Amino acid sequence: MNRFLLLGVSMLATTVGLYLTPFCKTAVLLITMVSVFGVSFGILDTGANVLILALWGDKGAPHMQALHFSFALGAFLAPLLAKLAWGTAASAANHTEPDFHSLMLNRSSEATSDPLFAVPDDMNLLWAYASIGTYASVVSVLLLALFCKKCSRQQKSTASAQRSQRAKYHKALLCLLFLFFFFYVGAEVTYGSYIFSFATTHVGMEESEAAGLNSIFWGTFAGCRGLAIFFAACLQPGTMIVLSNVGSLVSSLFLVLFDKNKLCLWIASSVYGASMATTFPSGVSWIEQYTSISGKSAAFFVIGGTLGEMAIPAIIGILQGKYPDLPIVLYTCFVSAIFTAVLFPIMYKLATSPLE
Repeated sequence: MNRFLLLGVSMLATTVGLYLTPFCKTAVLLITMVSVFGVSFGILDTGANVLILALWGDKGAPHMQALHFSFALGAFLAPLLAKLAWGTAASAANHTEPDFHSLMLNRSSEATSDPLFAVPDDMNLLWAYASIGTYASVVSVLLLALFCKKCSRQQKSTASAQRSQRAKYHKALLCLLFLFFFFYVGAEVTYGSYIFSFATTHVGMEESEAAGLNSIFWGTFAGCRGLAIFFAACLQPGTMIVLSNVGSLVSSLFLVLFDKNKLCLWIASSVYGASMATTFPSGVSWIEQYTSISGKSAAFFVIGGTLGEMAIPAIIGILQGKYPDLPIVLYTCFVSAIFTAVLFPIMYKLATSPLE
């Protein structure tokens, strides 16, 4: 399929889902909307990376960093914008225990009379979703306009991307990159998702402190991805991966050794966020230097990342709940850093093997 058409249609589906989500009044309908998001984001995650490789080829490292910087910036700003949008709008009634007897009496009639769609009680929620949906619709229109234009730039740069040779161990490289992204993305999402809960329950931080710790992780993550746009112009992707691996390994080791020390938690979290920032975009740019990457190839290693994003936080959440006295979250980050540090030299060896 034409890449611009595919991305434009997926953004259009996201727009529809965002507009309809606040109006959903049944769980099944809400699950359907979230599933639409999942499909759309999967297409965007794969298609956007492939599009940059097709447009710029082995010169696309800064553009790849810019793409992933936009993700990091969104991850950092979204909670702040959500807090501004409806953080103080919840009334006391929303936190009051309802009258159980009245609820049970009316439950059966409500189950049959509730509509599928209805205007939400909290209008701030509606406007928040509508504003993001409008933003997504503008992006969708721009992508579809590029599809209609069928610019010659894509054909020219696609030809340059196709010049890259297929590596001797092409399939082995893709499998190792699958595992590399599985551990990397899994650790990134695990730390970003659970650091607030970990800091409050295991370390004993106040909620405001724990929120600040979460913000400094995502803030350094986003900041270093922004700086990486410029670093990528003068540093090779492989060099950036090595620096990221060393930083994440050292910072996660300090997190494990001094898991109760608040100062160490602040410093190591910021270093860990900065170290994790450039790994994914650098990995995509790096593999493209040694072997040709098609849509199927990119989809394969992106699936590795999304599987890590899905499986590792789910498993670690259960284990951390069972063993609250152990820093399971930090152990996970350290073990993942070891795996990525070991996998990359193996991938490099296979990638640089001469063709027969």
